[in-house]
Amino acid sequence: MRLPLLCLLLASASPVLAAPTSYHRAPDAIARILEAPPTPTVAVSPDHKTLAIFDRENLPTIANMSKPILRLGGFRIDPATNGQAEVRTQWLTGLTVQDLATGRKTMVALPAGVRFTSASWSPDGKRLAMVAQGADALTLLTVTLDGKATPLAQHINAAFPGRPYEWLPDSSGLIVRTIDPARGAPPAESTTPAGPIVQESNGRRSAARTYEDLLGDAHDEALFDYYFTGMLTRVPLDGGAATLVKPAGLWSDFSVSPDGRYLLTERLKRPYSYLLPAGYFPTEIGVSTIAGQPVRTIVDRPLADDLPVDFDATVKGPREVAWRADAPATLSWAEALDGGDPKANVPFHDRLFVQAAPFDAAPTRLADVAKRYAATMWGDDGFALVVDRDWKTRTEHRYAVAPAHPGEAKLLLTRNYQDQYGDPGFPLTEANAAGKPVMRFTPDHKAVFVTGEGATKAGAFPFLARMPIAGGEQTRLWTTRAPYYEPVAALLDDSGHRILTRRESATMPPNYVIETVGGGKPRQVTDLPDPAPAFARVTKRTITYARADGLPLSGTLYTPAGYDAKRDGPLPTLLWAYPAEYTDPKVAGQTVDEGNRFVRPRGISHLFLLTQGYAVLDDPAMPIIGENGAEPNDTYVKQLREDAQAAVDAVVKLGVGDRDRMAVGGHSYGAFMTANLLAHTDLFRAGIARSGAYNRTLTPFGFQAEQRTYWQATPTYTEMSPFTYADRIKAPILLIHGGADDNSGTFPIQSERMYAALKGNGATVRYVVLPNEPHGYRAMESTQETLWQMTDWLDRYVKPTRPAQAVAK
Repeated sequence: MRLPLLCLLLASASPVLAAPTSYHRAPDAIARILEAPPTPTVAVSPDHKTLAIFDRENLPTIANMSKPILRLGGFRIDPATNGQAEVRTQWLTGLTVQDLATGRKTMVALPAGVRFTSASWSPDGKRLAMVAQGADALTLLTVTLDGKATPLAQHINAAFPGRPYEWLPDSSGLIVRTIDPARGAPPAESTTPAGPIVQESNGRRSAARTYEDLLGDAHDEALFDYYFTGMLTRVPLDGGAATLVKPAGLWSDFSVSPDGRYLLTERLKRPYSYLLPAGYFPTEIGVSTIAGQPVRTIVDRPLADDLPVDFDATVKGPREVAWRADAPATLSWAEALDGGDPKANVPFHDRLFVQAAPFDAAPTRLADVAKRYAATMWGDDGFALVVDRDWKTRTEHRYAVAPAHPGEAKLLLTRNYQDQYGDPGFPLTEANAAGKPVMRFTPDHKAVFVTGEGATKAGAFPFLARMPIAGGEQTRLWTTRAPYYEPVAALLDDSGHRILTRRESATMPPNYVIETVGGGKPRQVTDLPDPAPAFARVTKRTITYARADGLPLSGTLYTPAGYDAKRDGPLPTLLWAYPAEYTDPKVAGQTVDEGNRFVRPRGISHLFLLTQGYAVLDDPAMPIIGENGAEPNDTYVKQLREDAQAAVDAVVKLGVGDRDRMAVGGHSYGAFMTANLLAHTDLFRAGIARSGAYNRTLTPFGFQAEQRTYWQATPTYTEMSPFTYADRIKAPILLIHGGADDNSGTFPIQSERMYAALKGNGATVRYVVLPNEPHGYRAMESTQETLWQMTDWLDRYVKPTRPAQAVAK
């Protein structure tokens, strides 16, 4: 069903017909915050001498969001500029560079009204590059530290995600993906079909999850070829002529070797798929000279349409091919030893290889890992850190390998990667002279610097530590002190004595600070203001409570500015949550106090309801636990009821929440949770469900953390689907969905069918479709509409102290 503009479908005691309306402005207290300029973002130069401060564009207009786009191969692009569609882009509008030593700021002279994205520092820290949007094309600009901006390349092809350029390691120029000037006009679509669209399977298993924006016919294939085909061009900074490196092709990714002599490329090929996004298309990965002469093909992979549905399933042959960051020109990659099936009973599931230039010798086995390869952090010939992960058990292994002595991997630790308290952090990586990320060693070269969250029950206190490369316990060098939350952004010297951090507290907005390890007064570098001072008097606290089975739970309780429980009594309260699956109850029950975090709402945040007199229990733990190999979802509804009951009891016991005026809400999987709680409990007077999926038979090859298919777990799929129990939902429910949802599994039809089911069973329901909006709504008009709808719904059905039935009538 196609709905014009914004449609409100309200079913109550009297039938109400669908009707187009204009957008609503959010309540004034909310609208003023939304319309204020957003906080700038920053990037530190590789040499740690300069800070780039970027002004961000506020929420886009619905007019910009409604410009024509193309949905091809799982991507959304702007055909006018050959770049990412508005929905996929966070535009920047201004740039200031600040000298860290002196604090001197220089505003960059950018063209009036410019919007740009994909900004990055050159390896030497003397320039920035960025992609600027024009009316009908994208342009590559470079900026020097004296504030001058210079156009460098025209007609950039940014259809594929990621930066459409890469700096050369010596900072002399860039490799840029550009549009082929000979490509001509876009392929025209015939109004007469050439014939039927036929898909056929020959009995081979080819399961696929529910993806959005796929190719659908031959014309889509032609459009994909037209817009995604680009050339790779070398563009020097000295004003010399650009040179062609790779001719027109579907270059989905490319990177330069650390020594600048070779180019690693990924190129997509036919045949395409109508069931899978472009990441599964046939792919050729190869290495060439920097001038573009082919040297070696690493893999020429066919269409990956035969993968098991398990999360750790992967393709056969080389994958995740990348440069070894600390070597001149050495490739690394992983290959499955289990045929790509994580259920295979093998001692090792993945093998890592390396191969050095000139790539004519056989690849060398670097290490075998027990589970699915996740990442490598490079250091030098003597130390690299390899990580594997297993989804089913949430287990992570970390190994020490010595690239100079390949073949052996020393196990450093095994942990549950959901364990917040036991998280040792990860080595700090920073760009080397070639611009590649490498670990930072301590001066004695016996350890690497490590940073982490430092999560404890009392709060998260980020730290800097040294991790011995030979194994053993870490040594903490610096730890954030209360009342601050202060993650490490960079080391400012080789000894780790001076560090750049981002400091915030519950009352202080995040700003960059230079700390001296071992003592000394911090020096504040930036002075970014509070973006929403109206929230300064809002109070928050972490509350802890227990589920009926004794499992400890927690959530963050917010109350409006000036609220006093003894004086003002219980408030109407919104529980906004998102369930999570665990394999270990000890990990599921961990609590980390959020008291040292600075919180200001943006976009469609439910926290804006604090300005309207509501208390909000934010992110109350909703763990779904499967112990000893049991599947968490087989007891989903039971555990969800117990989680919600404990949360409601906790806020009522504190005297903040009014048991008779409770609402529940969530986005995406949180919307799914909301509908389930309204179907299976009577705890809530109303619910808000945004962009959810309610009928799991429409996602038959897995969803969220569920790996089993519908046919393997039919009862679970049925019982978890609130669509099955639509006749039990009696509390008023607000359904909101983006009309152009781009998330796997949450097609708008999920809300359309859920609305029809609720309406047909006599529920009180409103269904709001936000035109041209993706899974997370972005336009200013849509954002204000969403917050108006949420406020109006709760004001109607939750805030009044008289019974909800009377309100509904």
